[in-house]
Amino acid sequence: MSITGTLIVQMIVFLILVGFTMKFVWPPITAALDERAKKIAEGLAAADKAKSELSAANQRVEAELAKSRTETAARLADAERRAQAIIEEAKGRASEEAAKIVAAARAEAEQQVVKAREALREQVAVLAVKGAEQILRKEVNAGVHADLLRDLQAQL
Repeated sequence: MSITGTLIVQMIVFLILVGFTMKFVWPPITAALDERAKKIAEGLAAADKAKSELSAANQRVEAELAKSRTETAARLADAERRAQAIIEEAKGRASEEAAKIVAAARAEAEQQVVKAREALREQVAVLAVKGAEQILRKEVNAGVHADLLRDLQAQL
């Protein structure tokens, strides 16, 4: 065989091989590559979507945190106002109680003063009666009466 015949046979075999490859081998490889490219594209799209969802979720979380901070600050302020109101109310009640106690103590002191005056009146009356009794027992004499009155004053 000659070189030309060999080249022609080789070309025919090569064309048959190319045709076979194009018909049976190439389509599955292309399909696999297309499927792989599609999966990669879907994965990238899913990653972008997840990234945007993450960003949206972060924004929602920040909004919720801001809302909870605001609510917490409001609750703390409300609790402080309530505490101040309770303190003021307690102070008011304490001052009322103190006023009642002072009034009761004054009334008791007033009663004791009245009792002491009554006791003093009784003692003065007893002493006056004793003085009059002594004056009447003795004879009527101005000097003696003056001495008796001085003694009476000393006893009072």
